[in-house]
Amino acid sequence: MKKKRIVIALGHEALGSTLPEQQKAAARTAKAVADFIREDYQVVITHSNGPQVGMIHTAMNEFCRLYPEYTATPTSVCSAMSQGYIGYDLQNAIRTELLNRGIYKTVSTVLTQVVVDPYDEAFYHPTKVIGRVMTKEEAEEEEKKGNHVTEVEGGYRRIVASPKPMDIVEIDAISALSDADQVVIACGGGGIPVLAQNNRLQGASAVIEKDLAAGKLAELLDADMLVILTSVDKVCLNYGKEDEVKLDTLSLADAKKYLAAGKFGEGTMAPKIEAAIDFIGESAIRSVLVTKLNKEAGEITGGMGTLIKK
Repeated sequence: MKKKRIVIALGHEALGSTLPEQQKAAARTAKAVADFIREDYQVVITHSNGPQVGMIHTAMNEFCRLYPEYTATPTSVCSAMSQGYIGYDLQNAIRTELLNRGIYKTVSTVLTQVVVDPYDEAFYHPTKVIGRVMTKEEAEEEEKKGNHVTEVEGGYRRIVASPKPMDIVEIDAISALSDADQVVIACGGGGIPVLAQNNRLQGASAVIEKDLAAGKLAELLDADMLVILTSVDKVCLNYGKEDEVKLDTLSLADAKKYLAAGKFGEGTMAPKIEAAIDFIGESAIRSVLVTKLNKEAGEITGGMGTLIKK
């Protein structure tokens, strides 16, 4: 009998920010991942990279400022660095947890490129803030390079596009490893955004929304379930307002209706709902669980979360 395949999308809460935080968080998260493996699921993991890629981007920019003879590091390269940096801690933490339970499986991180459309509307309206706070003079220099900046508290920061994921370059490798019953970590931080130019892939100055990339990964792998771990235990309508409503279940039709009505936070819950809608599609079998990881216990607490299905 074919095993059920599950894609687990780890949010910031499951990873921490600094190196010590990340190592501790990865060890806790590994317990929740191992629970699914113990239940005999084929597990593929994807993750956020917000604080980590910001740290890398800032460090590389500062290096180039101190040593002008070195060229600046593209956003796509910073994304690749973050995949390796986070994957290293995650795969070792999961391997250790599995061995402690007497489970012997290879855990692999796949450096993953995600194709985006060069004509995506997002390239004309960049919104994702990245990098350090700059002075007005530094911001003007960035604009001379063709980059976009926005004014923030204390100065200026660079902004890049957030296009939708169209395809995953390494999907065959990810699928083959999963078919071999290995644990795979892929599409970290939404994947490395690339543009397809004949036989060449060109890194794009962009950041892909990690939840949409998780949905695309689950779709292309024909997964049975997508689990999105976030900072809240349930999906809420009108989150943080007096009329907030927590949802135990959410139908696909209602998800579409509420999303169109702006009932979910833009840039927070809305992308998760959009990913759920895209992944479930017309399937009567696929489902999405949006929930919170119990950081102390390293587990998904029973009864928590919102189940989304057709």
